[in-house]
Amino acid sequence: MTGPGPDGPVVEGVTAAVYTVPTDAPEADGTLTWNSTTLVLASVHSGDTTGTGWTYGSPATADVITGQLADVVAGRRAFDVPAANEAMSRAVRNTGRPGLVAGALSAVDIALWDLKARLLGLPLVRLLGACRTDVPVYGSGGFTTYDDACQDRRLRHWTEELGIPRVKIKIGESRGAAEDRDRYRVGHARRSIGDRTELYVDANGAYTGKQAARLARHLDAHGVVWFEEPVSSDDLTGLARLRDTVLPDVAAGEYGYTLSYFGRMLQAGAVDCLQADATRCGGITVWLRAAALAEAAGIQISAHCAPHVHAHAAAAVPNLRHLEWFHDHTRIESLFFAGALDPGGGSVRPGAEGTPGHGLVLLAGRAEPYRVR
Repeated sequence: MTGPGPDGPVVEGVTAAVYTVPTDAPEADGTLTWNSTTLVLASVHSGDTTGTGWTYGSPATADVITGQLADVVAGRRAFDVPAANEAMSRAVRNTGRPGLVAGALSAVDIALWDLKARLLGLPLVRLLGACRTDVPVYGSGGFTTYDDACQDRRLRHWTEELGIPRVKIKIGESRGAAEDRDRYRVGHARRSIGDRTELYVDANGAYTGKQAARLARHLDAHGVVWFEEPVSSDDLTGLARLRDTVLPDVAAGEYGYTLSYFGRMLQAGAVDCLQADATRCGGITVWLRAAALAEAAGIQISAHCAPHVHAHAAAAVPNLRHLEWFHDHTRIESLFFAGALDPGGGSVRPGAEGTPGHGLVLLAGRAEPYRVR
C-alpha cells in the first residue's frame, strides 16, 4: 500500500543503518569497558517524508528492524503510533522482547513519532503537548578510565564552559574492587566543580548492598545527591533497602525493557527517581507511560542518555527531573545530525526553532564514514 489512504498517510517502508564510532578515549564504568559506540538508525517513510529514530546497541538490532518489524509497520496509518507499537510488541513475542529486540522496537517507535510530527508540520513537543519550555540537563560521562586531568577537563567543560550546574561521574571501578580509588575520584570531582554544583555518581550495579551503604557515608561528606544503580537494577529489594538508609537519592531503571518492569520497581519503593530510556523501553510511546506510572507513585522521572531522542518527550511530562547529557551520545548526535540542541546554562529548549519532528536531520556525508551496515 503506497501513498495517502482514505484515513491519512500510511507508512510505506522501514529501513535501518548501523554506524560505529570510536570513543575519543578509553571508557569504562563499574561493570563494562568499551572503545566504540554503535548507533542503529531506523527510518520510516511516507511519501516524501521520512521519520528517524535510533537506539544504541548491537548491530544485530538492525536485523530485527528489517527482518521482523518492517513488515509489521508498513501499510499502517502513520498517525496511529500506539497501534504500531502494540503490533510490534506482539510480533516479537517468541523472539524475546527484552534486550536488543526492545531496542529495535524502540528505534522504530521513535521514528514513527518523528514521522507523524513531520507530516503534521509540528515540533514533536507540540504534538505531544508541552509541560515546560526548558528541560534541565546534567553532564554525564566521567568514566572510571579517566585520569585526574581528563576527569577534571570533562567536569570543567560542563560546569565552566557550558554552565551546567549538575554533573555525574562513574564509580564502582572493577566491579567494586577499587573502593579507595572511587573515594578519591569523588573527592577530586568535588574539588573540580566547587561547592555549588550538584554532584552525582553512577555505580552501574557494581557494589554489594553493604559496600554501597559504606560508600554512601563518603558520598555524604562530599555532598553527592544522586546515587545511581548502587546495586544491580535487578535487585529491587536491595535498592529499596538502600533507599531507606542512604542520604543521596537512589536512581535506577535504565535497563527497563517493559512497562511492567517499571511498575514492579515503583511498587517495590526501589527508587527516589525513576530512570527510563526510550531507546530501550519501547520508544516514546512506552517512555511516556513510564512517566505516568512514576507520577502516580509521586516519583520524578529522568531521561537516560540519547538526549536528542528524549528532549521533546521530557518537555511533555510534569514530573521530569532532568535529561542525561551523556558524553558518548551527545558527541555522536552532534556529529551526525543538523539541529543539535545547545545545553548552555544547564537546559535545552526542544522545539524552540519550530522545526518539525524531533528537529534533527541526518548529515549523511558526516555519518557515512562510520557506517558498517
